Amino acid sequence: MLGLLNFRKKKALVIDKDIPIDEVRYVVIDTELTGLDEKRDSIVSMAAIRMVGGRIDFEDAFNMLVNPETALTAESVIIHGITPSEVMRKPGIEDVLAEFVQFCDNDIVVGHCVSIDMEFINRETKRIFGCPLSNHVIDTSAVYEWIRKKYSSEKVFPDSFTDSGLFEIAKFFGIAINGAHNAIMDAFITAQLFQRFIPMLMQGGIKCIGDLLSVGNPSKGGDRSGATKEMYSF
Repeated sequence: MLGLLNFRKKKALVIDKDIPIDEVRYVVIDTELTGLDEKRDSIVSMAAIRMVGGRIDFEDAFNMLVNPETALTAESVIIHGITPSEVMRKPGIEDVLAEFVQFCDNDIVVGHCVSIDMEFINRETKRIFGCPLSNHVIDTSAVYEWIRKKYSSEKVFPDSFTDSGLFEIAKFFGIAINGAHNAIMDAFITAQLFQRFIPMLMQGGIKCIGDLLSVGNPSKGGDRSGATKEMYSF
C-alpha cells in the first residue's frame, strides 16, 4: 500500500534532458487487449523489458497475464492466443498494474504505436490510483518516421517500403520474428528495433534525451486513427 500511496503523490517526472540517449534507462512495454475500444475493452497481458542505452537486459523483464474486466472475444484470442481458461485464475488489473508501475520506476517508457497502450494503462492508473503514469514516453513508430525523413537522401529505405507496422520494420532491420504473438515477444522485438535506432539517431544529431523525447513524441507516431490489427495487434 505504501508504494501505491507514493504513486498517488507522484508528480510529473523531471529529468535531465542533456543525458546522452545511450546512457538513459528505458523500459520497453507492450500490452495485449480484449479489443481496441478504450471505453469497452481491457488489458489481458502486460510486459516490459529494461534497457540501459542500447543494451537490453534480458534478465530484467516483466510479464504477467491479467484476468480482464471484459470478456475475451474469438477475434482477440486468434490474435494473441490468450484463452479465457488461461486468465480465469490470474490476478486482476489492480494487482498487475501495481507491480507494473513499480517495475517501470522512473524510467523512460518506450513502445511501438504506444499511444494505444498508454490509453489503456492511464485509464486504469487514474481509476485505481487517482493519476496517470508520470513517466516520459517514446514511440518507436514516431522515431522510425523521423529516421525515414532524416536519411531519405541516403536511400536507407527503398521507396517501395512504406509499412509502419512493428513486424515489417523489424524484418527490414534483420530482427527475427519467432514464436506466437504475445506481449513479452512484442516488447522484445520493439527493444531490438529501438536498439537499432539509437546509433542512427545519434549519427543524425539526436544525442540527448531531451531531443529524443521530442522526436519520439507519441503524438507524432501511430495512433487510433487508421489502426490495423497488424499495427496494434490486440
